Amino acid sequence: MDKQTLKSLILYGIFGVLTTILNIFIYWLVTRIFYVPVVPATIIAWVIAVLFAYYTNRKYVFHSNINSISGIISEAGEFFICRLATGILDVIIMYIFVDVLNFNDVIIKTISNILVIILNYIASKLFIFKGEK
Repeated sequence: MDKQTLKSLILYGIFGVLTTILNIFIYWLVTRIFYVPVVPATIIAWVIAVLFAYYTNRKYVFHSNINSISGIISEAGEFFICRLATGILDVIIMYIFVDVLNFNDVIIKTISNILVIILNYIASKLFIFKGEK
């Protein structure tokens, strides 16, 4: 593994942890303070976390050099589509393990986010932030 890949993995890990903390905190906030049900709360937390993740991944992890409006829109579109797929996976996991099987919601949310982070890194590295198209 080269130095740049290692640096990118470390930064992705740091921002992945921050994104996960933000996701879980927002989820906790909207379920415990605003009494929003599990699935809508998961979606709200996901949207906020994805916005944070796009910015940090673009700027600090993958150092995107795309500056044209059309390029940024394309890159952001790919990022959000990919995150939508893993966001749907997060909602399905939460529904099955919390609503159906009655597991602890915060524990399942944490486990789900670990899986989502791994899948998102692979997609970002291989498909989304690969330079000017």
